Amino acid sequence: PGTTVDFDFAGSSDLATQLTQGATADVFASADSAQMDTVAQAGLTVTKPVNFASNTLAIVTAPGDPKQIRSFADLAKPGLKVVVCQQPVPCGAATQRIEDNTRVHLNPVSEEPAVSDVLTKVISGEADAGLVYVTDARHAGSKVTTVTFPESAGAVNVYPIAVLKHSSQPALAQKFVDLVTGATGQQVLNQAGFARP
Repeated sequence: PGTTVDFDFAGSSDLATQLTQGATADVFASADSAQMDTVAQAGLTVTKPVNFASNTLAIVTAPGDPKQIRSFADLAKPGLKVVVCQQPVPCGAATQRIEDNTRVHLNPVSEEPAVSDVLTKVISGEADAGLVYVTDARHAGSKVTTVTFPESAGAVNVYPIAVLKHSSQPALAQKFVDLVTGATGQQVLNQAGFARP
């Protein structure tokens, strides 16, 4: 109570790069363990990362799904304008895992630095379909049609969080981590569409 939290949202790989190049923050939360590992291996965490949520990919299309996309394999249809996240952004890494697992290889018209950019391209009509997190699709509401697909279960992204070494308020940072991982934080995350870690 009475605490203001300032958030800096970006692709997890961008945030990890900023931290390893000297940016400071109190807490780092990543959309996958690989980016947290980068920060931890650089000696920038003071607490062991704790997993606080998980997320999977979904396909988003224009409302009503005018291109009739019913499966992950449909994203490989000739002439379909598909947009995905670039690697090493976690949503891009998850997309690559699904491609490898299914042997369905996409030919995206664009690879974006953040999942929000993928969503924007679909909403604006610049792309016919995109791969975003379930939570992003849910947040977009009626601006998109969401197509879930079973293969997404093979590429679940688990989200870790940790207090950072150069935190100006380490005790308060730990309280924030405790809030996120505790019952209240888990309820908020669940309402936003995140799954348990």
